[in-house]
Amino acid sequence: MINFAAKIRIYSLLFRIKMVVRIVNTSDNPLPAYETALSAGMDLRAWLKEAVLLKPLTRAMIPTGLFIELPAGHEAQVRPRSGLAAKHGITVLNTPGTIDADYRGEIKVIMVNLSQEDYVIHSGDRIAQMIIARHERAELTEATELSETSRGSGGFGHTGTK
Repeated sequence: MINFAAKIRIYSLLFRIKMVVRIVNTSDNPLPAYETALSAGMDLRAWLKEAVLLKPLTRAMIPTGLFIELPAGHEAQVRPRSGLAAKHGITVLNTPGTIDADYRGEIKVIMVNLSQEDYVIHSGDRIAQMIIARHERAELTEATELSETSRGSGGFGHTGTK
């Protein structure tokens, strides 16, 4: 049985006002879309004149044929698709890649083959996912010292592995 708070969350997801993002699609692929009701990302597809062979430990910039206009205060993040990474060792470099609100060029995805086998990317293949996210702009204030915390400068595994 779903409790009242869960129902409110579901209704707010279903009936919230959606952000409008203008997009130009010069490919013959469908527009990116959310595959399920609660998906965070939309799949990006390759737009290629001919297939691209990714040899082991090589990378390639794969065009999508998509151009977007994001609202101020938002970015699009380009991330790997988990299935490509888990099944084939194919991932996206500079992850997540950021598309700024003032960028108007074509969205391209830097793919890398981390496996020991060749991988072929065909036009229309789903190669990455794109997530639209709100972000803040920070004002940096120079200081001579920072406040103390229990963590301090500990990082890079300082809490152990278990």
